[in-house]
Amino acid sequence: MKPPFLDTNILIYAFSDDPRSVKAQECLANPFILSTQALNEFSNVALRKLGMTVADVRGALSDICLLAEDVLPLDRDLQSLALDIIERHRLSFYDGLMLAAACQAGCEIFLTEDMQHGLTIDHGPQVVNPFV
Repeated sequence: MKPPFLDTNILIYAFSDDPRSVKAQECLANPFILSTQALNEFSNVALRKLGMTVADVRGALSDICLLAEDVLPLDRDLQSLALDIIERHRLSFYDGLMLAAACQAGCEIFLTEDMQHGLTIDHGPQVVNPFV
């Protein structure tokens, strides 16, 4: 069984003082997969809202990538799959792109709090909210 795919909010909580940070850090302590999209979104939020410096973000990204079993790049095939997913499931483009990466990775679980808990994407992952 493939490790779960992590959404950006897990990364953000893991590096914040939010009450959900403990659970998010547990998610990072176990094998996981993510995409460059999550790293980009994390960097944006870390710089704008978490008050991290560029050096802090570089360090966090390095740590995250060392812990990750795999980091999937974004490409044309992934974008095409994302469009199929958003058309069928009426999701935002960026949520569809993240789920497409989880499908491409072969993950059975997609950890996030931003989508409907229990939603299953075609023959791909099931959305699981680790904070419930």
